Amino acid sequence: MAAPIALIQGASRGLGLEFCRHVLKNKPLAGVIATCRDPDRAVELRGLADQHPGRVTVLGLDVDREEDIRRAAERVTESFGRLDLVVNSSAMLHPSGKGETSLKEVSAQDLISTLTTNTVGPLIMAKHFAPLLRKGGGGFGQQPVEKANRHSGIIVNITAKVGSISDNGLGGWYSYRMSKAALNMATKNLSIELGRHRPKVVCVSLHPGTVNTDLSRPYHRNVPKDKLFSTQHSVNCLMSIIDTLNVEKTGKAYSWDGTVLPW
Repeated sequence: MAAPIALIQGASRGLGLEFCRHVLKNKPLAGVIATCRDPDRAVELRGLADQHPGRVTVLGLDVDREEDIRRAAERVTESFGRLDLVVNSSAMLHPSGKGETSLKEVSAQDLISTLTTNTVGPLIMAKHFAPLLRKGGGGFGQQPVEKANRHSGIIVNITAKVGSISDNGLGGWYSYRMSKAALNMATKNLSIELGRHRPKVVCVSLHPGTVNTDLSRPYHRNVPKDKLFSTQHSVNCLMSIIDTLNVEKTGKAYSWDGTVLPW
């Protein structure tokens, strides 16, 4: 079997950067394609690439721009011809950096910006990279013995518990909640379409918990210490889930501890 290839979208910091580190450390032969808006300013990512010569390819990609996504897919097609895993990790809480606490703070432009990054971007990623995932070798996830149920690739969309409609008891955060709920619907749709034919692509949403990143920093004071995760802990948990994925688990949202997150 050829060495697996993972593409991490939003890889310059936070969870995305940690996904790159994890794959490089725990999949010794795996290649990593790391995308971010401005590779020239991604110092830590560049350093990671220097530490693993020949295993990391850094590509410029703004998830808000379909042309960027299309060009990146063309580059990956030319250089690799396949993918085994795509992780969409970049996200925006709100253009201001803080979620809306009431309806009076909602604006059309901020809603559009948040939805574009958190929902539209990952869906367009699937549009352009799904053909490469169909050519993958199933290098991530749990492969069953039966050929009919084997998958060739996995799409992971990083969601959030606040995107669960049935779990919403507090309100607020209109842009972020709506964008993640819509992302969950996109994941479900993708799981149906990309699971109809062989080879199948597994599609899931994963909730990383509250992670110590720039996105959640304004709200750290309200989070118990044992519930504020490092990026390393969160990614270790999420990769443990990814390692157990198969066709039977597609189309669902899972929390960091492996429990199913209700839509």
